[in-house]
Amino acid sequence: MTEPIIELRGIRRTYQTGADMAVDALRGIDLDILPGDFIAIRGQSGSGKTTLMNLIGCLDRPTDGTYRFAGRDISDFDGDALAALRRESFGFVFQSYNLLSHATAIENVEVPAIYAGVRQDERHRRAGELLSRLGLTDRLDHRPSQLSGGQQQRVAIARALMNGAHVILADEPTGALDSHSGDELMALLESLAREGHTVVLITHDPRVAARADIEIEMLDGEIVSVTNRREHESPVLPIDPTPGTRSNLIAESMESMRTAFRSLSTNVFRTFLTLLGIVIGVSAVVTNLAIGEGAQEQILNQYRGMGANSLTIWPEWRQRGRILFSDPGAIEDEIPNVTAVIPELGRDLYVLSGQNAHETRVTATTPNVPAMRDWPLASGVFFEQADSDDLTPVAVLGRTVVDEIFPDGSDPIGEYIVLKNVPFLVIGVMTRKGTSDRGNDRDDVVFVPLMTGAVRLFGSRSIQSMTVIVDDDEFLEATENDVRGLLVERHGREDFRLLNRTELIANRQEANATFALLLASVAGISLLVGGIGIMNIMLVSVTERTREIGIRMATGARQRDILVQFLIEATVVCGLGGALGLALGVALAGVASQFDVAVAYTVWPMVLSFGCAAAIGLVFGFAPARKAARLDPVVALASD
Repeated sequence: MTEPIIELRGIRRTYQTGADMAVDALRGIDLDILPGDFIAIRGQSGSGKTTLMNLIGCLDRPTDGTYRFAGRDISDFDGDALAALRRESFGFVFQSYNLLSHATAIENVEVPAIYAGVRQDERHRRAGELLSRLGLTDRLDHRPSQLSGGQQQRVAIARALMNGAHVILADEPTGALDSHSGDELMALLESLAREGHTVVLITHDPRVAARADIEIEMLDGEIVSVTNRREHESPVLPIDPTPGTRSNLIAESMESMRTAFRSLSTNVFRTFLTLLGIVIGVSAVVTNLAIGEGAQEQILNQYRGMGANSLTIWPEWRQRGRILFSDPGAIEDEIPNVTAVIPELGRDLYVLSGQNAHETRVTATTPNVPAMRDWPLASGVFFEQADSDDLTPVAVLGRTVVDEIFPDGSDPIGEYIVLKNVPFLVIGVMTRKGTSDRGNDRDDVVFVPLMTGAVRLFGSRSIQSMTVIVDDDEFLEATENDVRGLLVERHGREDFRLLNRTELIANRQEANATFALLLASVAGISLLVGGIGIMNIMLVSVTERTREIGIRMATGARQRDILVQFLIEATVVCGLGGALGLALGVALAGVASQFDVAVAYTVWPMVLSFGCAAAIGLVFGFAPARKAARLDPVVALASD
């Protein structure tokens, strides 16, 4: 004699409806179901027939009693094992069809195979064959809303058969169909039973129940009668009592991504609002860091132009200190690792040319300024050491001075300008240098030979400051000590101040880094707010899609599958927002650069911003995903 595929002994199911109230939906059910049986369970509403079907299909667990499937007690099964049993041994057909509204007919049928780890090409072929067998060859790409009730029910049957379905559980499958469609469906279920599938039909209609081989009537949670009309034996499908554990993470992840994009496309405006926080946060990070990096790079370039590996020395006025005209030469001659020394004298004077006058900075210095400060000439030549020795009145102009005193655009080379009533011959014009880190116009300057300025313009017997250019900055500290020692020896005391420009650059970099961190923190708050928005919308999505979650669980999805699906959806949303934010941030930084704002794009801040956006999806999407994964399949399927 054939062994039962399903054995129920003393099955009870009690629901707690209040603190001290309990309702017995099933009261000691004993039932054997053989492979190939076509059973109709009939009863009025509240008789317990749907509860019994949920227990048979492993959507629910009994409060008491024993349930054996293919000889194995399923009380030993954990949640994943029960999901595998539903996936590989059961197929559900519901009165309300329970198809995924956003998926096509063939995609609906493929769902159980996705969770079974079947390759895409194989499950697509199998789903197409099932739908063709059921007369839906020309409806493969139609969505449920484009199908009639009978066609939707056939799609549900094809889905139930996708993984083999030893047992087909049909809950009021004809309830929403007209009589003709209902007759066709019953004929289909009869043929499946003849092929060896075990069919358990739940109905309240005696005419439908009469078409089954075995009719079971229930009342108040108990079986009150069993009518056996079986006249022949059906073939028996081979059954593996051990639930499989196959899975295909890639296939499931791809399905989750498709589901995520479908969910996004169903409500574009809500999706836009959801993405907005992430977009603003990421774009703010990218834009702020691009502008911050650009400003830092600009400042560093200015310092490098002045000699990043340099020392700046000026007199200590409180000690009446002086820097002698002979000090630069002594440093160059006696201190190793010194490339050059640039002495300077400066004062604001009016420069005159014809009827034009302009107040500017006149700097007396040495011929090595263009080379040491990376500041080439636009035209003409720079003065030579002989011009300083001979007190020759020659001058080199910055671009701003040229624009002010030669407004007609004429060539200033060879023209004379007047500085403090002394005519100076213009022999060169510098290239445009731009503003300093303090906002000063570095092109508003006139360079004259050192001694010419000291004697003819300033009447000075000492140098205001000098810059020592170091050859190898690895020995900058040693060179600084040597210069300090030499000047103390020459002056008899330390009547000067010495600044290491590398330290200045490091301090400025640290300040810029702090400022950039502040900007990034402000932008990070936007990302945090966006993450809260993601969590909120995902919780709403779980509520709206509770029935879909129940359908996926009924077709074999494990808690892990649901968890991963919603995590991927949250990550996709945040990833899309991150990508849009990157694009917007780069665009905004590009717009800023058109207004003479220094901008520098670096890869790592962009990668970090995008990574943070994706991480926000994982972090803030976890709670909604966990809530979805822990839903009770029966409750989820019963939701509206």
